[in-house]
Amino acid sequence: MRPEPLHYLWWLISRASGVVALALVSLSVLMGLAMAARAIPRPGWKRTVARLHEHVALTALAAVGLHGVSLLGDTWLKPGLRGIAIPFALHYRPGFTGAGIIAGYLMMLVGPSFYLRRRIGAGRWRKLHRVSAAIWILAAVHTLGAGSDAAGLWLRAVVLAPVAPIAYLLVLRLARERPATARRSAHRPSSATMPAHASAD
Repeated sequence: MRPEPLHYLWWLISRASGVVALALVSLSVLMGLAMAARAIPRPGWKRTVARLHEHVALTALAAVGLHGVSLLGDTWLKPGLRGIAIPFALHYRPGFTGAGIIAGYLMMLVGPSFYLRRRIGAGRWRKLHRVSAAIWILAAVHTLGAGSDAAGLWLRAVVLAPVAPIAYLLVLRLARERPATARRSAHRPSSATMPAHASAD
């Protein structure tokens, strides 16, 4: 008879990698919002934080991959490739597991975009990174709804601890964006001030 921890080895790996992935996603979102909100205290730190943000996001993506793939060895859940690849296809709490799979796909879209920033343009890259907030929300919903330790105080603390700083940085970012948007609108020529031949075109 095998020892019980070895019997649940794949479940333990998936459980641990899922918690690590959530913590890293939370950290990545916090660093991204801090840079966008210009909340980095020293200008020289921005480049360091940007590099760390990139590495944390990619490490989180790897942890998500391990979290899903290790479930294939779970002898109780038995999700199969379809269960870990198609949202809402898994029989176990399909809504919450589906949210996690969608979050994983969005991470695959956003994470590697660091290397495509020059090709797609900084503006599009920033818009794409706004999906990060949705990724964090979906990951939190997945953890609280499908996690085997969801009722545990420690896991709830991992999920809910970043809520206040994320909300603060998001409000700070929006507050900084409004004056910039207003300035761009003020400098944009209206149709009334454009030359007649330009408006005719």
